Amino acid sequence: MTEKVNPHRVRTSSLGAELYEEESKILASIMGVRHLRDGELLIAEGGAEHTLFILAEGKLAVIGNNDGKETVLYTMAVGECAGTRAFVDRTPRKATLRAVGDTIVYTLAPDAFETLLDKHPRIVYKIMRALFRVTHTNLMRMNQESRELANYITKTHGRY
Repeated sequence: MTEKVNPHRVRTSSLGAELYEEESKILASIMGVRHLRDGELLIAEGGAEHTLFILAEGKLAVIGNNDGKETVLYTMAVGECAGTRAFVDRTPRKATLRAVGDTIVYTLAPDAFETLLDKHPRIVYKIMRALFRVTHTNLMRMNQESRELANYITKTHGRY
């Protein structure tokens, strides 16, 4: 028997924030569960797999590769999701995800998600809105970091 996804955890994640309890149960029913040990790779940069991930327990390091050196760009918290671009665009991964400590991740494959289109279009709509919010939040964070870096380099606005 395969492990079931906890609908409450889905509902309290950044992906399921708009879902009603019954909707989160429907979404959870098409999701999978991955257990990772400390240091275990979830996905590698450049990978062709397009699954979306919700961090259910533990931490995930988002790692970039800079001239052959791995750099932790961000550490995900419980409830955050990763892989939005690859999930929507079906393009290769832009970063590596590695477990920090024992970690549980919920997975959502694009093909499984698309099975909801006919019977549950409202759930699909809410998830797509959530994906847009996640992407927008990431973009705003990156813009803020870029401004802070520019302020530091140019020594403007007294923030150096």
